[in-house]
Amino acid sequence: MAYRGSVRPFVNFNAKHDAEILHKAMKGIGTDEDAILMLLTARSNDQRQQIKAAYKKAYGKDLVSALKSELGGLFESLIVALMTPPISYDASQLHKALKGAGTDDDVLIEIMSSRTSEQMKDIIKVYKKEFTSKLEKDICGDTSGHYQKLLVILLQGSREEGVDEAKIEKDAKDLYAAGEGKFGTDEEKFITILGNRSAEHLRKVFDAYKKLSGSEIEDSIEGETTGNLENLLLAVVKCARSVPDFFAEGLYKSMRRAGTDDNTLMRIMVSRSEVDMLDIRASFKKMYGASLYSTIQEDTTGDYQKALLYLCGGND
Repeated sequence: MAYRGSVRPFVNFNAKHDAEILHKAMKGIGTDEDAILMLLTARSNDQRQQIKAAYKKAYGKDLVSALKSELGGLFESLIVALMTPPISYDASQLHKALKGAGTDDDVLIEIMSSRTSEQMKDIIKVYKKEFTSKLEKDICGDTSGHYQKLLVILLQGSREEGVDEAKIEKDAKDLYAAGEGKFGTDEEKFITILGNRSAEHLRKVFDAYKKLSGSEIEDSIEGETTGNLENLLLAVVKCARSVPDFFAEGLYKSMRRAGTDDNTLMRIMVSRSEVDMLDIRASFKKMYGASLYSTIQEDTTGDYQKALLYLCGGND
């Protein structure tokens, strides 16, 4: 697999040297924000962790605390996010979504529908270690009904592998019978099939479903379900079809509305920068006819904007 992130490991990396640059950027009166953002957006997360260790060894203090005391606002939040290991970042975003006032279902849905089985298992471990609480217990305490059941299935990180040819027709028929084909909806069927089959298998099921019913599975979900369950089912379907398309849409919605949803914009830019940002950029351009880069330019300002553009990695 070719590397599809926009942020790559820096070639002639020297953690001690980078720690010195950051120390100088924060020393004395005023802060050299440019030096900080140009350095940190040009290092992989793993390299940032090494810089953090080198900084503590050289200066006897925590780099993240030092950065926090020098920076402010959205730019500070973005830099702190970049300094957080990816799995810890996901775990902390989920914790905040569950433990804040009310539940931030958008965050739950985005992370739970898009992470791989391996990532899910790691998130559970890190969540328990960092928050001395079980993620499943916290999810169950904050959600209910079929929405909760599907979240718990996704949390297991046990999607099947590959395509089961024998099941494609049957899954499509079961989904049809569970939704459009009957009065009322059998949510259990939707949850079991969409929560457990592999993405490749589901794409074939969606094709079979369309032949069978004459409409897309999304139309059926929109017609048959509401609220959080509807949003989660749609996110799972979108991720099965194309994860980069899913995130391109998330980015577009975070910016193209009255007021920018900076939490979402930041979360996607940070968490996908070393995964599939190049594909997300291509999806964005294909879906909206504008580049992600120019859209970020129009919607943000200052050092925060500069750092986001570096994470984006180029104009299409």
